[in-house]
Amino acid sequence: MTTTTPRLLEPGLFVDATPDAALRGARCARCATVTFPAQQSCPRCGAAEMNPEVLPTAGVLWSYTVQSFAPKKPFLTTEPFTPFGVGYIDLGDVIVESRLTVNDPDALRIGMPMRLCRIVNHLDEDGTEVVTFAFAPSKEEAA
Repeated sequence: MTTTTPRLLEPGLFVDATPDAALRGARCARCATVTFPAQQSCPRCGAAEMNPEVLPTAGVLWSYTVQSFAPKKPFLTTEPFTPFGVGYIDLGDVIVESRLTVNDPDALRIGMPMRLCRIVNHLDEDGTEVVTFAFAPSKEEAA
């Protein structure tokens, strides 16, 4: 167990440092395309003016799979490796690719409500927890 403060895998992912913070996206000022992660220019129309966008913390599972092979370091999350869910979460204006907290394909279904959370991605050499975002079945779904 680490005694140091966890650090984010990528500092710009969230709108702030609070544990319940939403993901940070961007919206094109010209065509209203929403991106995640936030980008400097629009992938649809090429405009250079992108405005910050706070993304919803709840959505629905658009598609999913279970990754059964270990990612390369530093993204190896546990040893020994445990398969993990990966999915696309429809947040309305944008679909976000994300780790899932569930790795049992029989416990997932397209269209199920999902909520944003944080998970430990890996430990640094000094034992610091490196956290990232994931989506979990919503509390209503789990009940």
